[in-house]
Amino acid sequence: MSNVCYHCGLEVTNHNKVQMSIENKQKDFCCAGCANVCQTIYLNGLGSFYHQQTNSLLPAVDLEYPVEFYDADAFQQSFLELSDERTKTIILISDTIHCAACVWLIERAIGTLDGIIWVRVSLINKRIRLSWVDVDIQLSVIMKRLADLGYAAMPYEQNIAESIANKANKAMLYRISFSAFTMMNLLWISIAMYTGAAGGEYHNYFQWLGFTLATPTLFYAGMPFLKNAFFGLKNCFMNMDVPISIGVLSTYFYSVYVLLGVSTKNEVYFDTVVNFIFVILIGRYFEGSAKKSTLSASNALQQLQPKVAYVVSKDEVKITPVGAIKIDETVLIKPAERLAVDGIVLSGDSEVDESLLTGESLLVRKQFGDEVFSGSINTSGSLMIRVTKTLNNSALGQIVSLVESMQYNKSSIICTLDKVIPYFVGTTIFLAIVTFIYWYPYDFDLALLSATSVLIITCPCAFGLATPMSIAVASGAAIKKKILIKNNDVFEVLGKVDWVVFDKTGTLTKGEFSISHIETLIDKINFINIMVSIEKHSEHPLAKAIVGVDMANSTLEVSEFYADHGQGVRGVINQQSYKIGDLSYVDIKHQVDANLLNKSRLLGQQGVICIWCANESNVLGFIALKDQIKSDTAEVVNQLKFIGKQVSILSGDSEIVTQTIASKLGIEHVIAQALPKDKADYIKQLQQNHTVLMVGDGVNDAPALVQADISIAIGAGSDVSINSADLVILKPTLSSIIELINLAKHTNNTIKQNIIFALLYNAFMVPLAMMAKVTPLFAAIVMPISSLIVIGNAARLRNK
Repeated sequence: MSNVCYHCGLEVTNHNKVQMSIENKQKDFCCAGCANVCQTIYLNGLGSFYHQQTNSLLPAVDLEYPVEFYDADAFQQSFLELSDERTKTIILISDTIHCAACVWLIERAIGTLDGIIWVRVSLINKRIRLSWVDVDIQLSVIMKRLADLGYAAMPYEQNIAESIANKANKAMLYRISFSAFTMMNLLWISIAMYTGAAGGEYHNYFQWLGFTLATPTLFYAGMPFLKNAFFGLKNCFMNMDVPISIGVLSTYFYSVYVLLGVSTKNEVYFDTVVNFIFVILIGRYFEGSAKKSTLSASNALQQLQPKVAYVVSKDEVKITPVGAIKIDETVLIKPAERLAVDGIVLSGDSEVDESLLTGESLLVRKQFGDEVFSGSINTSGSLMIRVTKTLNNSALGQIVSLVESMQYNKSSIICTLDKVIPYFVGTTIFLAIVTFIYWYPYDFDLALLSATSVLIITCPCAFGLATPMSIAVASGAAIKKKILIKNNDVFEVLGKVDWVVFDKTGTLTKGEFSISHIETLIDKINFINIMVSIEKHSEHPLAKAIVGVDMANSTLEVSEFYADHGQGVRGVINQQSYKIGDLSYVDIKHQVDANLLNKSRLLGQQGVICIWCANESNVLGFIALKDQIKSDTAEVVNQLKFIGKQVSILSGDSEIVTQTIASKLGIEHVIAQALPKDKADYIKQLQQNHTVLMVGDGVNDAPALVQADISIAIGAGSDVSINSADLVILKPTLSSIIELINLAKHTNNTIKQNIIFALLYNAFMVPLAMMAKVTPLFAAIVMPISSLIVIGNAARLRNK
């Protein structure tokens, strides 16, 4: 049993069917996304959309929805990536983006509109990401402008995007099938002509039959080229379809010219028209399939986001699209399900696999009050959770958003190539004209076919794909290794790095502290309670270790809490001020007990960190925390030194503790007791003569991460450090740094290979075409192959 989706028209089966009541009638949908959009349309009184018919053969691009839809808040809410009182950010998708020239045109045509903050276009996945000021320009104006340019765009949503892709894929296959049918029949005609019919009584009949087959092929199967060329010329812009369309139209109309008897020539080239339309369509189809296959790692991450969840309301469990779930709603997570949102456990007891987010394979037990994160897998019991973060703000949502946004960022190489592409196409047309003028005095047919070959054989697509395809594949390979890349320039910069700077705590060491000693001059329980009560307000890893002490009873009320980043914290308890941190921070005017001081020095020589506490009159004591060096740290440091990198430790901890860790790892360059500003200044000093990579995980590292030429945040670190870094490693080990450096080396080599190939291809093939050594059909075969070679070479990075 099957049906069709009420919204998008795709097939509905028993496996994908979603039913929803629309105006008191049950409608079938192929997915929750279509059902949600349809419900929004009717709730806003726009149901007449489903009764509209659009049948036009004119080269126009229609919007998917009526104009008023796009400005409705209820409609936008399902698609907006970011939104505040003034600005909005959205991702659009358009299957008519197919070359670097398209990217160039959209970014400049939309980017110049009043109210547009920025616009980025991804050639790889055909998406447009833009931000605008809502009071200055409306989304409908942007969509209309895109349509005027010839790019039918839709707000991006996973299910809807898949529907659009399926429709576009079917349309492409229909065009390929039709052109294949006419091509096979024209081949029989050509065989007949070449074997004697050319001079017989059926000569004119076969030519008219060729015209009958070629005409619908050109204006149906070739319509995507003609339409894109029309909009390109309309906007005074040379996209890749302009030379292709000029070549195919000139060949077709010349053949008609001969057919009507105006010319004294006897040759028509309807078979050539049909053949290279078929070949170019096949080439683009395989090119799109290759891109999709090559980017499987990036797409797989997006597929991890659940589409629906079970929302519990008044003892009723209702399947709800994830995008419609609100904060404080209650969601049921069944065994073996992936969490769709972040939340707090209200009831239930289960073990959760958080390896996607933390890189740790061990299951984590979750009970009442524990925090759970989207992307995690509930392995055993059922959990009832209260939603604390919606889809876009959830842990998995932020990771996917980070990966998405990376695909729109452009490296310096891509920006340079984008500027060259339009001139490249213009030069192609100029060379075709020169070719025609040169050969015209000798033979008109030869001049026409040679010029057409020049138009078709040149391939800016190879240039346009050379860099972004390699970066996209490398980013996908990194994702498999739990590495997220936020900046497309990282591969280029990583190849130049000659100095690596590490934070100590949580980076070189595990950051999992255990208390080894508690030394105090006052009552021990009271001392612990004071420190725990204040430290529970801090997010520092050392604070978390102190808060977890077994004897703690943190019921003391703290006021005026303040964190002096890189030094310590302070607060007031019972009108008494306390400071907690390094000795130099807490001991400003008091003499420290000699016995305490000697004990702390002995512990420091063993790599133990002492956290001191003092009130307004005395230094009260310290808690000693022991950390362990990560198992792979020594090996990573040795490998970095082996490949010629200088290595430093940059830490806010005491000199003696930092030096102890450095000596164990064989690191000579050590900076200790560094404040956040000191860390940034040290990086700036190194940058005078070196390209610097900074690796850190804490709030105190953020200024240094921003200052460095390139930076890596360890995934277990704070949100601040992750937001400040160029790369995020979602696992606690450091071996990924070596993997990244190797991947950067292979990626840069691949980019160079692709660019050199694109240059050599055009430098070799274009002169051949101008010399009349290449036929239009051969040109149509070779041109897409050049793009496929670039994609195939980039795909090899998956195995690096």
